[in-house]
Amino acid sequence: MRLTMDERKTVTKALAEQYRRAPKKEKGRLLGQFVQATGYNPVYASRLLRNYGRRQEVAPGVVVEATGRGRRGKPRPHRYGAEVLTVLIKVWELMDYICGKRLAAALSEVLPKLVQFNELRVSKKVMQKLLEISPATIDRMLESERQKMTLKNRGGTKPGTLLKNQIPVRTFADWDEARPGFLEVDLVGHSGGSGYGEFCQTLNVTDVATGWTEQRAVPTKAQRYVFEALEQLRQSLPFPLLGLDSDNGGEFINHHLYEYCLQEKITYTRSRSNRKNDNCFVEQKNWSIVRRYAGYGRYESPEALACLNELYSVLGDYVNFFLPSAKLLEKTRDGARVKRCYDTATTPYHRLLASPDVAPAIKEELTLYYEKLNPAQLHRRIRNLQKKLPHLTARRSAELEQKRAQKAACIPKPDHPWRKHRNLNPRQPVAACTATASPPPGEVNKEKRPPSTTRAPEKPR
Repeated sequence: MRLTMDERKTVTKALAEQYRRAPKKEKGRLLGQFVQATGYNPVYASRLLRNYGRRQEVAPGVVVEATGRGRRGKPRPHRYGAEVLTVLIKVWELMDYICGKRLAAALSEVLPKLVQFNELRVSKKVMQKLLEISPATIDRMLESERQKMTLKNRGGTKPGTLLKNQIPVRTFADWDEARPGFLEVDLVGHSGGSGYGEFCQTLNVTDVATGWTEQRAVPTKAQRYVFEALEQLRQSLPFPLLGLDSDNGGEFINHHLYEYCLQEKITYTRSRSNRKNDNCFVEQKNWSIVRRYAGYGRYESPEALACLNELYSVLGDYVNFFLPSAKLLEKTRDGARVKRCYDTATTPYHRLLASPDVAPAIKEELTLYYEKLNPAQLHRRIRNLQKKLPHLTARRSAELEQKRAQKAACIPKPDHPWRKHRNLNPRQPVAACTATASPPPGEVNKEKRPPSTTRAPEKPR
C-alpha cells in the first residue's frame, strides 16, 4: 500500500539530512529504500533528498528553507485556442450545458449536424481538434463558463390500497431487463409549492434498457386522464410496451389499468412504499427533464396544459436523439468511499439501434427521422416555449392567493362554540392566544385552588 502525502513528507524530512551526509555507496542504498517506500521517480527522489530542508540566505537577514520542489519548467503551449473554445461554448449551450463526458460523446454526432444545417461554420483544423478533445479538457475549458451559471419537493402521491395485494412488488435489485419495452412511470405535480386545488400533472415514462423517455401533461391526476395519456404514449413509443412499473399512487393502482395490463399482456409491477430508489430511472428524469425545462411553477389553465404538451413533443426529439446519457454498470464500496463505474455515454437513439430486440424496419424508420432533425432548431423552439410558461403561471398566482385567503377566512374564531365543544386549540399565533390568559408581570394569579379532599401524610417522628 502506497504512503499518503503526509507520510511521504515525514519520510523525506527524516532521510534528507542523513542522505546529504552519507558517502556515495550509502546514498545509493538510502535512495533505493526511499524510492521503494514512496514510489517516486529516482531522479526526482534524488533531487528531493538533496534539497529538502536546506537553508540559504538570499538577502541580509532573509533565510529561505527549501522544500525540494525545483523551479517549474516553461509551460507548454495551449493546444486548444480561443477559436476552439468559442465553438465549444456554442455547442455546449445547444446541448443544454451537459457535462464533459456526455458532451465529448455527442460532438461526433452534433458537429456534422450543425454544419449540415448551416448553424455553424468551422474550419477543418478546429473540427479535427474538437473531435479529438478529451472530456477532462472540456470540463477544464468550460469551468469559468459553468461557474457563471451556478445557481446559489413536495410529493403528492396518495396511496391506492385497492389492488396492492394483487400487483407484485419490484425493487431496484430485481430489475435486470436488457430488452427495450419495460417502462417506469411516475407523475410530477405542477403545484407551485401548494397542494391546494387542482393543477396540471406530467406523466413521465422512461425505458430502463435504453433510457428512451416520453412525457405527457394531464389536467389532474385523475385515473381517466392518466390512462388516456398512457395510451397516447404507448402509440408514440418506437418499440412495443412490455412492462410497467409505478409507485403506489391511486392514479396507477386501480382496476381499470390493472385489467388493461392483463388484457394486453403487459407486466405490471409496483415499487415499495416510500422507496424512491426502486423507481430510480424515472425519478432521475423527473428533475433532469420535467423540472429542468418546465420549472416549479403552478399550471392550471388549458393554455398552460397545451404549452406543456407542445414543449414535451419537441423535448422528446431533443433528448432522445441528441443528449447522451451514461448508465451505471457497477457500484463498489470501500469503507466510506463509493466507486461507480459507468458505460460510454450515448443517446437513447443509438442504444435502440444497437439493440438486437428492435426490428430492422423500426431502426430504418428512426434513422430517416433522425436525418431530418436539426438540434439547433429544436433548442430554439424549446427556449421559446419556456419563455411562455412564466406568463401562464403569473396569471394564476393572484387567484391562488385569493383562494387561500378565502379558506383562511373560514377558520372558526377562538371563541367559537365549536372549539369549546370540541376542546380544540384555536389556530391563532401563540402571542395572540396567550395575551389575555397570562397575568401581567409582577402579579400573582389570585385564583383560589379548590379545597383538597385528601389529607397530607404525617411526617415520621
